[in-house]
Amino acid sequence: MINIKSKIYIAGHSGLVGSAIYRKLKSNGFKKLFVKSRRDLDLNDQNKVLSYLKKIKPNFIFIAAAKVGGVYANNTLKAEFIYNNLNIQNNLIHSAYLAGIKNLIFLGSSCIYSLNAKQPMKEKDILCGPLEKTNEPYAIAKIAGIKMCESYNYQYGTNYRCLMPTNTFGQNDKYDTLNSHFIPSLIKKIYEIEKKNKNEITLWGDGTPKREIIYVDDIADACIYFMNKKTSHSLINIGTGKEDTIKGIAQLFLKTLIPEKKIQIKFDKSKPNGIKRKVLDTSLAKRYGWTAKNEIKKAIIDTYINFKLLKANSK
Repeated sequence: MINIKSKIYIAGHSGLVGSAIYRKLKSNGFKKLFVKSRRDLDLNDQNKVLSYLKKIKPNFIFIAAAKVGGVYANNTLKAEFIYNNLNIQNNLIHSAYLAGIKNLIFLGSSCIYSLNAKQPMKEKDILCGPLEKTNEPYAIAKIAGIKMCESYNYQYGTNYRCLMPTNTFGQNDKYDTLNSHFIPSLIKKIYEIEKKNKNEITLWGDGTPKREIIYVDDIADACIYFMNKKTSHSLINIGTGKEDTIKGIAQLFLKTLIPEKKIQIKFDKSKPNGIKRKVLDTSLAKRYGWTAKNEIKKAIIDTYINFKLLKANSK
């Protein structure tokens, strides 16, 4: 069981989910936390990864390191997404096994499920049909990571589990207009509206696709919870079970962050919508006793405050 004396390595500690895991553990009194910047440890180099894990000998590993991006990045950097993600996770999972580390959590994404999967999507629906084309290489890499963990558990008796979060937002996200996910891109556009006193916002697609969103602190909570929980399943969905259209989510963010302004939402229909509907079945996580706890409006406000702080510090 994980406790404050445990040695814990967080791969991808500076990213959205990794930094949330680090904050959560630190606030709970954990002191033996191991992190390395990309400059200090190249996760694409298996020899260096193995050497580092053998040196620090952690009791637990959280794999939050990955090459991530939104529709545009996934659709234009296909080779980079599949190569880097396969490399990173292969090196970490295999090196963990070689270093004798039995406990590991691998973070994936809800994009692993088929384009035509029945909604809400259950864990058993993996590999039930074709993937959404715009993020197929990323999804294939994540599926490979899941199957790698399952295979090592079967053959070597490890305890490697895979958590599949839905669309995640929060502190330390990537706010690149072209390459970021929908939520950070939306936050950046709202900031520009507020800063430049605009009265309209343009979003990709037609606004009708449905999405489920979750605050990153809930993902961090799930990671620690399931590292401590005995389960008979290696793949578990992590989400809220609630969904809304892209337009509805944009309206929620606008009303929460700049309620005094009346903003017109426009849609660029020349850009892709992505998958039409994507909501996770989280009944398995609930059966194990876990549910999302953060109130959405407070989470939106906290994320926006953090974004403004990042902007101020970058000047």
